[in-house]
Amino acid sequence: MLNMAEGVARLGTLAETPVVRTLAQAFADAGFELAIVGGPVRDALLGRAINDLDFTTNARPDDILGVVKPLASATWDIGRAFGTIGAKVHGEQVEITTYRADSYDGVTRKPTVEFGDTLEGDLARRDFTVGAMALRVPGPTLVDPTGGVEDLIAEVLRTPADPAVSFGDDPLRMLRAARFASQLGFDVDPATLAAMTELHASLGIVSAERVQGELVKLLQTDDPVRGIRILVETGLMDEFLPEVPSLRLEVDEHHHHKDVYEHSLTVLRQAIELEHERHPGAAPDVPLRLAALLHDIGKPATRKLEPGGGVSFHHHDVKGARMARKRLQALRFDADTTSSVCQLIEQHLRFFGYSEGAWTDSAVRRYVRDAGDELERLHILTRADVTTRNRRKAARLANAYDDIEHRIAELAAQEELDAMRPELDGNQIQQILGIGPGREIGEAYRFLLDIRLDEGRIGADAAEQRLREWWAARG
Repeated sequence: MLNMAEGVARLGTLAETPVVRTLAQAFADAGFELAIVGGPVRDALLGRAINDLDFTTNARPDDILGVVKPLASATWDIGRAFGTIGAKVHGEQVEITTYRADSYDGVTRKPTVEFGDTLEGDLARRDFTVGAMALRVPGPTLVDPTGGVEDLIAEVLRTPADPAVSFGDDPLRMLRAARFASQLGFDVDPATLAAMTELHASLGIVSAERVQGELVKLLQTDDPVRGIRILVETGLMDEFLPEVPSLRLEVDEHHHHKDVYEHSLTVLRQAIELEHERHPGAAPDVPLRLAALLHDIGKPATRKLEPGGGVSFHHHDVKGARMARKRLQALRFDADTTSSVCQLIEQHLRFFGYSEGAWTDSAVRRYVRDAGDELERLHILTRADVTTRNRRKAARLANAYDDIEHRIAELAAQEELDAMRPELDGNQIQQILGIGPGREIGEAYRFLLDIRLDEGRIGADAAEQRLREWWAARG
């Protein structure tokens, strides 16, 4: 909840930081206006951390460069066409943008860049009222023409203009509404929510890369579930990730008290909790969070009604991995992220066989080998996938996973699992069998690797004897 007295004090402190004082004085001396704008003002009022400073001014890009160059250790003008100049002042990275008064053609989300003349006009074109505030410097003076402070107090997201106009100009703003709802813990104003529902199909003019970027930012928040619900309820999720809303139609056979949609959201929330618990201070793990959200998307396509009223979803893990790969590629995710997510989805059921009976050491080794670099994420996803309200069952599964992790650690210490290889390499196999490179070398290598997995180290001499016996048996 916003405490105005404390918020105003934080704004005063922000205005007195060296970088702000230096820039404010320089622009004033040059005859230009300057204001801190958007997120930094909002976050200062809320007592949140401020990472980068954004400024706006009536100075044009060339004038901005003229003012900041003598003060900055570095400048960059990659955004000059949009009025933005970047600089490093007193060790801090800042962006300074000329007042904007853009217009849109309603066909694409790319605006016709037009520079404005007033701070109030610039603020009126921004996404949401809580980001349409500015702090004039020097002074300082808070400028809030659209009621952003009141909306901060009410913890609500609202567009400065008619939401239908705002979203019609730039449909990506609808995804930002969901992201900010998660990031700030705010509700979306009913009129704004209604416009999102009415205009969700217009998201089609936004590039896949932009949609992916907002989805990633949403998943990086501490509570992405809030935003995901908004995207599903407004129909926006149907436009770029329809597999998620489709989960609402199915019933999870393992968790009868929840449908698969609710189960998946619970898994996502629990995965984030475990992520924080096991890796405190680490950056948000987007592949893990994507896998948690999508791990059961294969269920609708594999749903089968069994005799007696049961429901099965055989091979939904494999089906889901294929569906996820197609969808993530369409959203232009990089190959590493796509591969990680699909591997986790395909393997997320493997552990549940362990809970039904002790695995041999070779089975544990195979589990580790198959998981590869995704083992730690698989640990978290598998634990998070337990959402039963049956405390006895939940405790049994947790104990079973504690056991498998303990056994993995023991085997790793004993046998250096991370570098597991057969006792003979490809060159040695060729020399012993007297053959050149070819398919048989690969088969022999896999034969020796299976021995290594099943029996541990047996020594080079024993491995050679077993190899010769295997080769002789092949004729």
